[in-house]
Amino acid sequence: MSLSTARSFLSEACYGEQELDANSALMELDKGLRSGKLGEQCEAVVLFPKLFQKYPFPILINSAFLKLADIFRLGNNFLRLCVLKVTQQSEKHLEKILNVDEFVKRVFSVIHSNDPVARAITLRMLGSLASIIPERKNAHHSIRQSLDSHDNVEVEAAIFAAASFSEQSKDFAAGICNKVSEMIQGLDTPVELKLKLIPMLQHMHHDASLASSSRELLQHLVNSYPSTPMVIVSLHTFTQLAASSLIDIPKQLQLLLQYLRDDPRKAVKRLAINDLKLLAKKAPHLWIRENTQTLCECALAVPYNSLKLGMLGVLSTLSGTIAMKQYFSNAAGGSSVPPRLTDLVKLAQECCYHSNLVVAAHGVVVLCNIAVSCLEKDIIQLEQDTVLGVESLLMLCSQDSSPDAQATLKTALTSLVKLLKNRPHLSQSAVEFLLGQLHLSCDSSRVLMCHALAAIATHLPVLGDGMLGDLVDLYRVVGHSSTGEQQELLVSLATVIFVASQSSLSAEVKTIIKQQLENVANGWTVYCIARQASRMGCHEFSSELYQCLRTRVASEHFYFWLNSLKEFSQAEQCLSHVEDGDYSGAMSAIAEALRSYQKGIASLTAASTPLSPLTFQCEFIKLRIDTLQALSQLICTCNSLKTSPPPAIATTIALTSGNELQRCGRISMQMKVCMDEFRGLAARYADLHQSLFDADYATLRNVELQQQSCLLVSHVIEALILDPQAASFQEYATLGSVQTESEYERRMMSVFNHVLEEVEGLSKKHPPVSHLHTSCLCDAVIALLKVPLSFQRYFFQKLQSTSIKLALSPSPRTPSEPIPVQNSQQLTLKVEGVVQHGSTPGLFRKIQSVCLSVTSVLQSKTGPDFKTPLDTKTNEIEQRVEPHNDYFSTQFLLNFSVLGTHLVTVEASVVDEGGTEWKTGPKTMVSVKSLEDPYSQQLRHQLQQGGAPPAPQRGAYARF
Repeated sequence: MSLSTARSFLSEACYGEQELDANSALMELDKGLRSGKLGEQCEAVVLFPKLFQKYPFPILINSAFLKLADIFRLGNNFLRLCVLKVTQQSEKHLEKILNVDEFVKRVFSVIHSNDPVARAITLRMLGSLASIIPERKNAHHSIRQSLDSHDNVEVEAAIFAAASFSEQSKDFAAGICNKVSEMIQGLDTPVELKLKLIPMLQHMHHDASLASSSRELLQHLVNSYPSTPMVIVSLHTFTQLAASSLIDIPKQLQLLLQYLRDDPRKAVKRLAINDLKLLAKKAPHLWIRENTQTLCECALAVPYNSLKLGMLGVLSTLSGTIAMKQYFSNAAGGSSVPPRLTDLVKLAQECCYHSNLVVAAHGVVVLCNIAVSCLEKDIIQLEQDTVLGVESLLMLCSQDSSPDAQATLKTALTSLVKLLKNRPHLSQSAVEFLLGQLHLSCDSSRVLMCHALAAIATHLPVLGDGMLGDLVDLYRVVGHSSTGEQQELLVSLATVIFVASQSSLSAEVKTIIKQQLENVANGWTVYCIARQASRMGCHEFSSELYQCLRTRVASEHFYFWLNSLKEFSQAEQCLSHVEDGDYSGAMSAIAEALRSYQKGIASLTAASTPLSPLTFQCEFIKLRIDTLQALSQLICTCNSLKTSPPPAIATTIALTSGNELQRCGRISMQMKVCMDEFRGLAARYADLHQSLFDADYATLRNVELQQQSCLLVSHVIEALILDPQAASFQEYATLGSVQTESEYERRMMSVFNHVLEEVEGLSKKHPPVSHLHTSCLCDAVIALLKVPLSFQRYFFQKLQSTSIKLALSPSPRTPSEPIPVQNSQQLTLKVEGVVQHGSTPGLFRKIQSVCLSVTSVLQSKTGPDFKTPLDTKTNEIEQRVEPHNDYFSTQFLLNFSVLGTHLVTVEASVVDEGGTEWKTGPKTMVSVKSLEDPYSQQLRHQLQQGGAPPAPQRGAYARF
């Protein structure tokens, strides 16, 4: 394998691929490093970051960095610069270097070079390594010496290194602070160098005295050096220091507002605005009313749009925080001025109609946030002003397809949806306005407005019927070309129609949509619409679309995927025809649905690939099949009361046995089996939910609803038949007060509440078991079946991807060979892991810690069959570790006192920032063979032969 082969190997970064050739790639890169050609050496160096990304474990990273350190020590300055860039790119892997001393020793040797450029590169290298060598005194000394160098390149490198070490080391920051102060205040220090030295003071926040002395110096600089560059650098460093030390933020706010108000220079004002925005995000609770009022006055008075825009950006950041409540509560306490007459509201209203679209967008955001958070009596007028401002901006932007106008339109629509969610009485007029604008807008604006209408209809489904006519009329005329915007508009309009129709599409609407799809839609557009139909419960329509798409794909995996979706849609469509009270019809519908589901699961299995195993989809469908089978069995059990009623002597049997359930006959035992089955299904849904760390919130809620439906059925069985006296409805009393986020959830919650009310009323009036009880159970089953299942986003699309890769040491030479260990010793098992992310890490939730569980089970016993305690046969240990730079490592001490082969299992799960544990895996197993130690073996042989025991072994403490 040549260097080009290594390059191709490293470029093929298949997600989740087994890294079997990492050592081979490292050897080939090493050959490139030892090449006599400079070009090949440089090419080998720059390939190392890909190697680290592909195999991010310490054993390889340590070897690679030692090789890079040799190149740094022996190569020319260009190679050193390449190694420096690689080190800076691989900052997250630096802590995995095992031989830090040796690595730093090789790098540090270049600091004694006569070449100032080589010394400068070494200083920058040391600065890049500050996170792993923060307290190296020789590095501290070299940096202090280099600050006095006469070579500008070396001094700049020393400043970079000093800033890096100051951030990491309290001792270095305290030691270098005085020297930096002397250099800044020294008359012989050039101004350019002072401007580079000042930002170093932002890291002097390790203790209060150091931060205080740095603030005094910065205050002196601001007062003594009024030039624009010096003021800008000093003020920004001032802000960074205050943000890190926290206690000085109020003083810094006053200082920045003073410069914003009094300093005439636009550059200084712009810097003050940027720093105010930083502090608004960092600590909005520290903004008192006077600070916000001063900012409003400056914004009202400033004549420049760019500065007004910046100030409004700060106010829009503050408007969604606690700072607004502080502003209006203090205003109300100090005077009787209503909110709409305050300077903040005046400013927002004035900006809503500004000629600059971005300024107007910020004005709308501020006004909407005030209207949402303000609870005063004068809110009606403020709401009207807000709606008028939003509508005027929407009207202005909806016909403009430029990027700025579209960004402004998106901001305005987001604010409008937030306002309507909190003020539902404003929704009717806003929806009518949006529907009117849809016909006049450009295509890109129509897409955004459709998204807003879908969000409004989801929160307020009562508005759906009113939208449907206008949306269908627009769909008739919208498709006239196959451009990207037109395709996206077809999908967005269809989505709003699905939401508005609430999973019951009329034949006319289906015909209109199909016509447009046949005329201008491409295959991907049809698939997106079918996917949305599946999410909204319009299964008959989605089945037809999947049917026509199956033969338009180029891969058999895609064919099987679309075929499975068609079968699932057909299965759910069978269930939609169930009628209330028609129990035999319900069983027939379930049987028909199960046939389609079995065909679909076979196609789904065929559609899976090693890179896309479709694990969640298969498990979800299997659970759905088992749930339908359990519901069918429950209806059969209810019917058995008619086919096999309790015998005449059932009462006598119950009195004799003392078991009241015998009074109901054989149905009681069948019901107990059904209840256990539904509880088992609920447990399986809970396990599935716990494995979905990367799923979106709607998918998780969907799985929760399936689990709750199984728990509901088991509870109803218990409450009606098995144990009516002990059944309690209090734990289900909060179901009606849960805030729903989708039509599917709303309908499921409605069914839950209705079933509980029926069961509670029946259980109080009639003793079990009668036809009323079985009819109530069957009605509950039919009510659940009539709610169309929603296939949520995670079934089709994975927006977040997180996986963990584990490495165990010691590891066996071959996978089938066990690790030998003596039974008198304990095995130290080191577990290392790397967290791997997709393109959007942390989109829904982030990893706070990793929970590692190690268990061992005795598989085969080779020693004498003595009775041994159970706790010596197994190990069960659990540890939590927090990943740093997506890497974690810990050790376990395992005892294998019982001779034989043990199977050790290491399983990883993750804990998110909310403390919820997710069973993400992976699970790794390794075999350990416990051998008898030589001394015990010799002693046993001596005893078996009847001889004298040998002399005891000399231990470490024998001489004491």
